[in-house]
Amino acid sequence: MQASTKALGFGLLAVLFWSTAGSAFKLSLSYADPPNLLLIAVLTSFLVLLLMSLLQGRFDQVFGDGKRAWMHSALLGLLNPFLYYLILFEAYDRLLAQEAMVLNYLWPVILVLLSIPMLGQVPSQFQWAGILLGFSGTLVIASQGSILGFTFQDPVGVALASGSAFIWALYWLLNLKDQRESLPKLSLNFFFGLAYILVYILVRGHPLPSLPQALPGGVYIGLFEMGITFVLWLSALKYARNTATVSNLVFLSPLLSLFWIHLLVGEKILSTTGIGLALILLGIALQSSRIKANKPIQD
Repeated sequence: MQASTKALGFGLLAVLFWSTAGSAFKLSLSYADPPNLLLIAVLTSFLVLLLMSLLQGRFDQVFGDGKRAWMHSALLGLLNPFLYYLILFEAYDRLLAQEAMVLNYLWPVILVLLSIPMLGQVPSQFQWAGILLGFSGTLVIASQGSILGFTFQDPVGVALASGSAFIWALYWLLNLKDQRESLPKLSLNFFFGLAYILVYILVRGHPLPSLPQALPGGVYIGLFEMGITFVLWLSALKYARNTATVSNLVFLSPLLSLFWIHLLVGEKILSTTGIGLALILLGIALQSSRIKANKPIQD
């Protein structure tokens, strides 16, 4: 099997799993509050990542990369999985799944903005257009075509969902600067994330979750939103000849997410899905074309 075919297969599988996350969040939050759901999900993901590290002969790298690695993972684990998912779960608990999902997809736009001061990169016009078109497609789908009239009933929920997008973009950029092997690094990040959520639950006095009801959803999220899917995505990037082509598959996830939200949660699929899909695909095409590489900002 060619490397490009592997990259596409791993990427599409990861996007498929990620597209079910919104439905899993919304349904699971009926049985557990956000902190307890996060506890189950992060514990599941951490155990899976440890097992994968062991099977790949990298278990000794998880905890043995030195003080600097621990400090990096302490910061990265604070951002993801702890803050990112805790805030995102709170948003899904307050908003319609459709609203929370769309606002969370602000992260590609925020990523471009943060890349200017953090990476010294100036986006090309095509990159701006592609990212904005991709996001516009998700907005059209969720707003039924009335973008200017798209309002939310819960401003706090809106702030939480938008904040989760900022945290994810910041985490992505900081993670990019960390050159450790991905699987051991993720395992240590989730070790710290698990510690943070345990301390949070103890300090806040949350009761332990009712496992028979909360366990299935938490385990599913830990497996297919976090652990296994992160590894699939990293494998897709590893085999990709052009990482931009694989990365742009992420923009397909909002459309698939709405399908699952309708099927599993019962929210209505919008009549403007076709328009939104066209915008998303156009954005992907623009970003995947051979465009001029980013230039560093000149002093």
